[in-house]
Amino acid sequence: MTETSKIETSCANKTVLIVDDNAALRGLLRVSLHAFGVAKVYEAESVDLALSLIDCKHVDLIITDWKMKPRDGLDLVRQVRNPQTCSAAYVPIIMLTAYSDGEHIRAAKQAGASAFIVKPFNSSSLAATIVEALEDDRIIVNTSDYLGPDRRSVSRTGPTTAHPLLAAR
Repeated sequence: MTETSKIETSCANKTVLIVDDNAALRGLLRVSLHAFGVAKVYEAESVDLALSLIDCKHVDLIITDWKMKPRDGLDLVRQVRNPQTCSAAYVPIIMLTAYSDGEHIRAAKQAGASAFIVKPFNSSSLAATIVEALEDDRIIVNTSDYLGPDRRSVSRTGPTTAHPLLAAR
């Protein structure tokens, strides 16, 4: 299967929520997602708006920026991963950020992010990260203090250099 057909197959009939306070970046992501074959794209400029959308709309994937005000993307991940208050607790979440150090990657994993992509990014790395997140076969761990993809390291195959969180599984 070619990379183009893989992304189109993964994205067919999917609904994605983009959460970013930067309208230009939301537009870039929207155009890319439509080019990948995503059926429906919702956009939110804040965590509160995103949580409101999640309450009334079905989403298959969330892509969120980390650095937003007054609440950041890490707060969104934590809120979404609470099954008592969020109907989308098991939806894959991609953290989009300029932070690429180990401390931020660990924080994103601890919050329950499924994948991590560093800005600036290109369409190939975005597509690969989306496919990885949508086709992630890790079990979902639900404990008293964590809900999200299994954080334990496992051996992986395939390219991982553009996806530090995924590579750190």
